[in-house]
Amino acid sequence: MEPSPVDVRSGPWDLATIEEFLRSTPIPVRLATTGASWPLVQSLWFLYDGGALWCCTQTGSVVASRLRRDPRCAFEVAADLPPYRGVRGRGVASLHTERATDLLDRLLERYLDDPGSPLAGWLRSRVATEVAIRVGGLVVTSWDYSSRM
Repeated sequence: MEPSPVDVRSGPWDLATIEEFLRSTPIPVRLATTGASWPLVQSLWFLYDGGALWCCTQTGSVVASRLRRDPRCAFEVAADLPPYRGVRGRGVASLHTERATDLLDRLLERYLDDPGSPLAGWLRSRVATEVAIRVGGLVVTSWDYSSRM
């Protein structure tokens, strides 16, 4: 998957720390998209690769439809429990049907203890209608309140 520059705007973490957090943290990304009247925040499994966030969704999903209309989006990867820390930012999404099969397998490996589970089988059975989402051109900030907790 192609590299993409990441613009670190603020926060205590440098790019290497941000990238390690995104690669190692199995928290779903909260992806925010614009709509005709209201934004939508949706949690999606993701992986960080080549300077971009990658997710999968159904081709006809609301998030895919919104990203087709307006590829600008915002995101956050952060735990709900202490120590509070994470990465948030914005980027531009593109949709890639040809990458959905490989990406779905990678996401199943990352998020499921058993990639041969019934859930994994069900998700794989729908891969023909999946699309990969690439969020690139990332502009990010980090925060880490570990030392205060």
